[in-house]
Amino acid sequence: MRDCRIHLTIVFILGLCCAAAAPVQADKIVILKSTRSMTLLSGSKVLKTYKVALGSVPVGPKQIEGDHKTPEGDYIIDAKNAHSQFHLSLHISYPSAADQKRARGLSARPGGAIMIHGLARPFAYLGPLHRQTDWTDGCIAVTNAEIEEIWKLVPVGTRIEIRP
Repeated sequence: MRDCRIHLTIVFILGLCCAAAAPVQADKIVILKSTRSMTLLSGSKVLKTYKVALGSVPVGPKQIEGDHKTPEGDYIIDAKNAHSQFHLSLHISYPSAADQKRARGLSARPGGAIMIHGLARPFAYLGPLHRQTDWTDGCIAVTNAEIEEIWKLVPVGTRIEIRP
């Protein structure tokens, strides 16, 4: 009986240690296009803030395919791609129903494939220098080291707000 209690105590302590070591995950991402920043939040706690590069036409919301703008609005991270040409990527649920309606009103397609991603292998050496200009087709870009960190902190289903 004594051995059983000791065993259960050890299992309980190990369980507490493992639970404490589990990384906190983000439940919300806020991107402020005007400051080129992306903040990961867990509740009201800021987990980390990153500097980002945006679409090559950064002012204004994405309206149609090919406009090189980063969307604005409320979305979710709806998929992860470990085999992205941009190292790793988190897919954003753009276009929303409102985005699709706006594009239809312009007799155009809304576009898609908007992601948070790292850098393609030939450009990975640039690291933070990639942020010297907005260069994506509407995505949000970070360094490869940063996307690896973000990948671990952001589960599928995380809410994302992209603001002007």
